[in-house]
Amino acid sequence: MFCPYCHSEETRVVDKRDNSETGVTRRRRECLSCSKRFTTYERIESIPLNVEKRNGNVDEFNREKLKKSILKAVRKRGIKEEVLEDLIEDIELKLLNRKKTVIKTSDIGKMVLTRLKRIDKVAYLRYSSVYNDFNSVDDFINEINLLNENNGR
Repeated sequence: MFCPYCHSEETRVVDKRDNSETGVTRRRRECLSCSKRFTTYERIESIPLNVEKRNGNVDEFNREKLKKSILKAVRKRGIKEEVLEDLIEDIELKLLNRKKTVIKTSDIGKMVLTRLKRIDKVAYLRYSSVYNDFNSVDDFINEINLLNENNGR
């Protein structure tokens, strides 16, 4: 940290205060060369995530929107809230750890389907029917047959 007065690199922290509401850390520093004090603020840089929709539009990633879509699929399935939060957290972390900051909705949909398939087959079918745009009963039957084949039935 450079002193704003004499530009010395030799400073020490005199006082530190964390603000849990804003996620900002305030530090009072003292320059060891000129003895002047100054304040620095440290905050976590948020990584902007954008989602490219099928029509080409790009929107900011919305965790709540993802949660709502998953909640529709698992409605009345008796899946615990913690399981759903872990699922959403896992997807969000995977997205944040990607090198790209623009993610296609199809990639997010595949991630949700992979996880729902492990948790609840009915919720998987519900989500898949919207994600894969099922148009007939045959689409459901085909997906159920695929599920049964993958389970060794």
